[in-house]
Amino acid sequence: MEEDIKKAIEVLKAGGTIIYPSDTIWGIGCDATNFKAAQKIYNIKSRKGKSNFIVLVDRIEKISEYVSKLPDITMDLLDSIDFPTTVIYPGAKNLAKNVMAADGSIAIRVVKSGFSHELIKKFGKAIVSTSANFSGEPAPVMFKDISKDMLKMVGYVTETGRTTLKEAKASTIIRLKPNGEFEIIRE
Repeated sequence: MEEDIKKAIEVLKAGGTIIYPSDTIWGIGCDATNFKAAQKIYNIKSRKGKSNFIVLVDRIEKISEYVSKLPDITMDLLDSIDFPTTVIYPGAKNLAKNVMAADGSIAIRVVKSGFSHELIKKFGKAIVSTSANFSGEPAPVMFKDISKDMLKMVGYVTETGRTTLKEAKASTIIRLKPNGEFEIIRE
């Protein structure tokens, strides 16, 4: 796994894209602060128009690097959740403009373990996470579900997790409002 992480980080630092096992499903990722790298993902996925990305961090404390003001409820909410949950925060900062939503918000998930946690921890910055599929196709739960064409379009495909058989699903998504209220977008 260490060699895999090293190779993935080299590609991320060079502004490239990777396919990797996230804490939920297989994803395409890049440096979330790099506009050109994020644009590559839009091109790979054949997305028409702007669609929002999820950004992954390795610990709760990193969220404040990418969100202007965290509502007081944030830490309690995240500490109480034990399944992959993406939270949409208002007031994104320090991220590529094409990674943020049009309203200035950003969807962030804290990855607590596994390959993607170690990758983000060693990379030291947030990475983009979007499903490793072309727009309109089903999200890949297992490596074998990823299009061979897509595998050829990225800078690096990790070896880690290719043979893992797991029941995975996309994360729960919660929108956190500036007043501390939240709504569930996807369960």
